[in-house]
Amino acid sequence: MTVYAGQGDAHRSLALLWGAPAGPRTGRSGPKPGLSVDAIVSAGIAVADAEGMAALSMRAVGERLGRTAMALYTYVPGKAELLDLMHDRALAELPGELPLLEGWRAAVEAWAEQLYACYLRHPWVLRISQARPVLGPAELATMESLLTALRPAELAPERLRGAVAALWQFVRGTAATTADARGAAAATGVTDEDWWNARSARLAELAPDFQDRFPLLTALQSATGAAPEESGQDAFRTGLAVLLDGIAAGVSVHGGP
Repeated sequence: MTVYAGQGDAHRSLALLWGAPAGPRTGRSGPKPGLSVDAIVSAGIAVADAEGMAALSMRAVGERLGRTAMALYTYVPGKAELLDLMHDRALAELPGELPLLEGWRAAVEAWAEQLYACYLRHPWVLRISQARPVLGPAELATMESLLTALRPAELAPERLRGAVAALWQFVRGTAATTADARGAAAATGVTDEDWWNARSARLAELAPDFQDRFPLLTALQSATGAAPEESGQDAFRTGLAVLLDGIAAGVSVHGGP
């Protein structure tokens, strides 16, 4: 399930994101005590964390707060605006502190680890398309942190843009793979181990010449001692190291410290 950010009213959505709400709608009863934009966003995140993006609705959020969906519209115009606020709130959890004194590579590694962990805490964020950014303060601060980490590398603007895009998509992509692997067992009732065991045995029957047909794949699995499904933290860190090696090589070739 993919949803698109930035689909609500631009004026009200950006005002809420940047802490300048337009105020309650006219013609509605006044706000009830104990309800606020922050409380609604927190409840929305709780629903999405527990039940996934498909379960998110104004009604579900209202039920978690003990209110009707209509009561929420006094504070948040609709689900589209709520989604933007939830996305930015999730990214606001990133500590933002990076080991800048240890060099650009260590700083980027820390940034990537923080974002990867955030995605896995809130896997529903990965269902939000990046085609259109939310443009909230936390989202922009996350980008600014990465640019700050990369600044000592002194990359040319076009290479910097490419490095930022590659890093962000790598973190998001590997987090999505890990999140999907975690959710597969719950959704299907079959563990990863049982799934692979069943198919490996059958594949061996159907393709007894598997090693001859796919020698490089067989050699890779034998060398790493890991099946393709084992794509967790170790695979993330290894892939990140390869990506940073490429950035470092570009720095040495094109100039920089």
